[in-house]
Formats: sequence, C-alpha cells, structure tokens
Amino acid sequence: MNHIQTPIIPITQQFARRKGVSHDIHKEALCVYVALGFFLGEDAFYKDECVLQPGKQYTLDENNHILKEDTYFNWHYSPRSISLKSALEEYTDLFEDIIKTQSLKAPVILPLSGGLDSRTQAVALSHLKADVTSYSYSFTNGFNEHNIAEDIAKVCGFRFQAFKIPEGYLWKNINELSRINNCYTNFTPPRQMAVLSQLKQMQGEFSLGHWGDVLFDSGIKQNEASLSVLDIVYKKIVKPSGLVLAKLLWKQWGLHGDFEAYLKARLKVLLNGIDIDNTSAKIRAFKSLYWAPRWTSVNLSVFQEVHPVNLPYYDDRMCRFICELPEKHLANRQLQIAYIKQRNPELAKVMWQAQKPFNLCNYQNNTAPRNLPYRITNKMKRTLGEVMGRKFIQRNWELQFLGKTNDEALREYVFDEGFLEFVGPDTVQQIYSSFKSKASVTYAHPLDMLLVLSVWRKGELNEMLKEDL
Repeated sequence: MNHIQTPIIPITQQFARRKGVSHDIHKEALCVYVALGFFLGEDAFYKDECVLQPGKQYTLDENNHILKEDTYFNWHYSPRSISLKSALEEYTDLFEDIIKTQSLKAPVILPLSGGLDSRTQAVALSHLKADVTSYSYSFTNGFNEHNIAEDIAKVCGFRFQAFKIPEGYLWKNINELSRINNCYTNFTPPRQMAVLSQLKQMQGEFSLGHWGDVLFDSGIKQNEASLSVLDIVYKKIVKPSGLVLAKLLWKQWGLHGDFEAYLKARLKVLLNGIDIDNTSAKIRAFKSLYWAPRWTSVNLSVFQEVHPVNLPYYDDRMCRFICELPEKHLANRQLQIAYIKQRNPELAKVMWQAQKPFNLCNYQNNTAPRNLPYRITNKMKRTLGEVMGRKFIQRNWELQFLGKTNDEALREYVFDEGFLEFVGPDTVQQIYSSFKSKASVTYAHPLDMLLVLSVWRKGELNEMLKEDL
C-alpha cells in the first residue's frame, strides 16, 4: 500500500486509477478541458484515470487504485479581528520566514515581471541578502516588460539577464513541451519554454511568485457583487470561444444532453463542497482547489524541467494564514503594496506594469486626465509602428500562430487526417476559419486547444502502435 498526503495547493499532479472503470477516452472531460483550458477536479484524458485532489490523504493499493481518501484541510473563512497594521506585520514575518526556509539553502533564480508578486519576492530576498540571479523576458515587438524588471533588479543589487521571446519558437520545441506537461495545458502560455536552454545554464533554484495575485486580492469585482457564486465562477473560468469548441465536440461525439448544463452541474457540486458563505473567499478557495493545481501548476513543470522550484505563495502556512484574514485587508493587493513600500521604498517607486506609467506610490493617479499624456503617446508609438509594418505583440500566441511559416506548421497538426477523424473536419474548419477571419484574439484559445489535442492524440496512437508491435 502507498500513503500519500497532497499539499493544500499541489505543485505537481499525482495520478491514481479508478477501479472497475473502462479505459475509454473521457470525452466529457475533454469538452470541459477545451472550454476552460484546464481539466476540472479529478478529470484526466481517460475515464479510469484520476488526479489526486488538494488537501487530502490517500491510501493506494499496489495497482494505484484508491482504497481510502480523507480530507485534512478545508478552505474556510474565519476572519480574526485584526487591524491592517497587525496583518501587515504578520504577513511580513510569515512571508520572509517562508522565503528564508525555501530559498536560502541555494542560489536563487528569480523570474521578474512588472507586477507585484515577484516584486514582493525581490523585497524579501534582498532584505535577507540572498544570492540572486534574476531575469525577465519581453515579446519581440512588444512592451519591454524586461525594462521594469531590470530596474527592480538594480534597486535590489541582483544579477539580471533579459530575454526576447522569438517568433515561431514553439514548433521546434513542441514535442519536448508535450513531454514535459503531458498535454495537460495549452502550449502558448509557458513562454519560458523559449529560453529553456539559457535557464539551464543558470545555477540555483527557482523562487516563483505564482498565485500571490489570487490570495492577496478580492475574489470578486464590484460589478459582480449581485451575481450568484455559480455565475461569477462560470464567467471567470469559461472562455467564450472555448465554449464554442466544447459544444462542437459535444455534438461531434454524440454525448448525452447539453454541454453547458453538464458543466454548470459539475461546477455547482464543486462549489457546494466549499463551506464558505463569503462570496469573495469562496471563489478564492474554488480557484485554489481547481484552477491552481490543474493549470498554474501544470505550467510549473517547464521550470521543474531545469531546476527545483520553490513557491512562497503555495506554502501551506500561507494558505492557512489567508483563511484568517478579513477580506477588507486582502482587497486591492493592499498588503503586498504596503509590504513593498515599508520594506523597500525605492522599489515601490519603480513602475507598476498594471498601472503604467505610475508606481506603487502614485498609482491612484492612473485616471483621466492625469494618464492621458502617457496613453496618447503610447497609442501614437503603436500606430506608427503598425504603419511601418511592425505589429505590436501583446500575447505569446501572436508570435506562434500568425504569419505564413507559423500557419503552415499549425495546419500540419490541426488538419492532420487522423486528428480530423477524431474531432471532425467541420469542427477544425470552423475554429480555424474564425481565427483567420480577423477574430484571432477571440479564437486563439480554441485553436491552441486543438493543437494540444492533436499532439496528444498523435502521441497516444504512437504508443498504441508500439504496444501492438
């Protein structure tokens, strides 16, 4: 027998098998997968496979079947009567203790962005005098995010390296990427795949800031307050064009009932299993249970391919701490902002990418008319670039899917004869045509999911052929 305890937010997926269930492709799960971009709950590619869930203790037999399952942690909302000042003190002590425990035993490799999560890590690592090599990347012909990251590195005294994400890198790396993530998430988000060889040359362990933005902010927006929890979650996780593809596959495969009804019923069951009345806290718990492990964590596998990873915001102690903080202290990233301003005031003055060109000290000024000069200048630069034939790149898929060479490579996968038999030629043609007819921003997601399914299907067929031989 094998005893396994999963973390509150698992870094890696662990699999078990369902006893007495056929090894058929789980087509209902695949429809959910393409609609969301991640598998939901225990779902996997086959019906007899399941992924172990967060915060549980399992007993498995010698064939990896689940014999016993117990929950040792339930997300909850038990806010203490605590001031923002006291909450900041506790956050500071806890965060820096986690960083110290995780990241001072080896040199640190720190990916830096223009946001807040990696900046909080930079503050803590600088304060603790860690040995840090930092880096960042920007898209070719895109916003120079690495400039903000380099300014952060300079303030902290870190070594720094800037990378440019090139056009079409995906096609020479797609087989390796599918091996790394096992096709459990789409292929264009993990842009670190483009610089994997360079990351391998660095020495140390990654410190990654994933999930800080979810834990340390409100789970809902002001305009969502009147909606039901189910409606809010559905709106947050379902991609409209992914829903189009899911419905096409549901019909192509002749599945019973209506896809949206199926998905909403699944979500309702999962939400009912979270015993939290506060809407914001409940949605944060849902994301941490079902989004973080099945999407965010899967993409961590690319980092894990080259060096060990540490994630301070994934730490069990941080999750427990969040459950005891009043929502009013978590909203609007105020604890992270206050931490940076208090511990490293100079770092707070570096531009905040989400509030360009303002920083943590004056981002409240990012309203008209104060922000108009920057917005007008930025718009003029982008327009001039487009007039000169330089498309402004904002998303990784634009570098991988657009242009003749990329299109030819993409078509080899999604219009593969065997794949068309699996998903239906009309399904592929509708998604591809929608993408090409000036709706690329909307339909990049389902096209990416078709690419993933094509690579997965080809790999599965190759494995079956090897077994037959």
